[in-house]
Amino acid sequence: MIDELVQRVRGRLRERPRVLIGIAGAPGAGKSTLAEALVDAIDPRRTESAWIPMDGFHLADVELDRLGRRGAKGAIDTFDAWGYLALLQRVRRETSHVVYAPSFERELEQPIAGAIPVLPSARLVVTEGNYLLDESEPWGEVRAALDEVWYLEVDDDARRRRLVERHMRFGKPPEAAVAWVLDVDEPNARRVAAGRHRAHLVVSAAGGSPPAG
Repeated sequence: MIDELVQRVRGRLRERPRVLIGIAGAPGAGKSTLAEALVDAIDPRRTESAWIPMDGFHLADVELDRLGRRGAKGAIDTFDAWGYLALLQRVRRETSHVVYAPSFERELEQPIAGAIPVLPSARLVVTEGNYLLDESEPWGEVRAALDEVWYLEVDDDARRRRLVERHMRFGKPPEAAVAWVLDVDEPNARRVAAGRHRAHLVVSAAGGSPPAG
């Protein structure tokens, strides 16, 4: 699978000096793993690429508390969508200097500002997150800011098991981890899946295929 995706990206890189690829998918689909593998395969020294997680635009817990949305962390309205769009637009047009992007620290469950440098030499920028194919404002503009957006599709049972394990690894008791997956992650997953048909490419464990419909 990764070899085919690398060749697809290399084709894009022959077309323009900087290429932005988005990877969308449900919580626990493995978006970060795919993004890292793609960047490592194309630019192992990380001198001509950058990987920007959408999770860096999570609202901080203090703001989620103010909004009364901390218990829904991960829902589409718990991200700074306009800030994410602005960053992608900057990455597209500002190629003469470093553009800094935030990361997300899972140990803290908080975004970290200015953690990811997009160097002027970066020809490939990969970003990944749940809602890159959503049609609500401003997510439609996010899709338009990217050269391609792929949808990562995996077995739902395996994905849910992975999510439970992740939540437990970062401190949730088993019952709380299962409840969070069912009550928070799964509604988000259904919303993400609704945008599948808007992807340029659907990627599965078996490889890439054109989106149905």
